[in-house]
Amino acid sequence: MVQYHCRVEHLFNVGPGAFNPPPKVDSAIVRLVPHETPPHQAKNPKQLERVVREAFNQRRKTLRNTLKALLPAEAIEAAGVDGSLRPEQLDLAAFVRLADQLADQPL
Repeated sequence: MVQYHCRVEHLFNVGPGAFNPPPKVDSAIVRLVPHETPPHQAKNPKQLERVVREAFNQRRKTLRNTLKALLPAEAIEAAGVDGSLRPEQLDLAAFVRLADQLADQPL
């Protein structure tokens, strides 16, 4: 969702020693620059939020499994997205296409 609203610029990494207690991972400092208009306009931004939230609730599962309550496998494929991928493998454009499929679904 950050990528939908802002351009993300990686500035630098911060090692675990900069924190107390030190985490087991490196951290990154980023700059968020708001877009004047989103790079990929969703038909309904609320549906985009819903798709992203559902996808990342179980991010190690495939999209077909994480989104099955929202979109059937056929709708995922119709959006041009491989349902066997995991959420972190998709770009913003793919999430917008999925959200647009959801927005087009009959109520």
